[in-house]
Amino acid sequence: MKLLVRREGVHGTNAAAYADRLRERLPDHEVVHARTREAELREIRDARVATGIDIDTELLERADRLRLFAGAYAGHSHLPLDALAKRDVAVTNAVGVHAPNVAEYVVGALLSHVRGFRDGYRRQERAEWRPFEVGELAGSTVTVVGLGAIGSAVVERLHAFDVETVGIRASPEKGGTADTVRGPDGLHDALARSEAVVLACPLTEETRGLVGEAEFTTMPTEAVLVNVARGPVVDTEALVTALRRDHIGGATLDVTDPEPLPPDHPLWGFENVQVTPHNAGATPAYYDRLADIVAENVERAAVEGWDSAFENLVVASET
Repeated sequence: MKLLVRREGVHGTNAAAYADRLRERLPDHEVVHARTREAELREIRDARVATGIDIDTELLERADRLRLFAGAYAGHSHLPLDALAKRDVAVTNAVGVHAPNVAEYVVGALLSHVRGFRDGYRRQERAEWRPFEVGELAGSTVTVVGLGAIGSAVVERLHAFDVETVGIRASPEKGGTADTVRGPDGLHDALARSEAVVLACPLTEETRGLVGEAEFTTMPTEAVLVNVARGPVVDTEALVTALRRDHIGGATLDVTDPEPLPPDHPLWGFENVQVTPHNAGATPAYYDRLADIVAENVERAAVEGWDSAFENLVVASET
């Protein structure tokens, strides 16, 4: 079976490394890494599987034998799902690949805020030996919005710090690893008693602008916001206003709206705000984890056919 790895890598890494990981796991299959656009257009003609960040119309029109597209991101809203379904191409994503590293990012962000690391760093730059006030995670309450792979990994790690966790999810009947699981109608009650709020939910019509003026007003003034979801989940104007008025204690933002964040944006100027360039998902283990998922699905297709119950299935093949 032929598998095509598209030329663009993830998080600035070379996709050749991804192809190598797949070859290690699929020695009985042909893995081709297309390094140019011309190579992609040529190699996809007889590829049964293609994998990468996305796939476009021109490639699909030439993909005469394609049966599976393995997305390299957890999100899939950017993919031409209707066109793929029309050509009977199954689609999978990379859900779960980011969980350990994004969860570490969240814990690190919370520790940075409560232990005053940024304040300590600024004093170190000035060679200033002067104690400053700090807090601790132990005994605090953290609300995690979204209990998918990332949100669940965050909760599991916070339990090790003796933190009480409240999980907010669209379908609370599914339960989860949080101490308490609530539906969207329980968000404000959870915010009102949380020292920190972590956003790890997908961007949907329901979550767009989920955290705005009313939510910041409800949060305790010392509460910290950590956003590893998508920028538009937060009303940016409301966030800036809340920070200016000291309605919240601070924020760590790996995603923003707009993104990239313009150099003159006010969010850069707050001492209690940490901004990173959407790289919480970056990890040296990314391709290993992704290759595990894709290789398992390729082997499953080889044995069971293209209508198999693939791991991380987004769109199923009908035949």
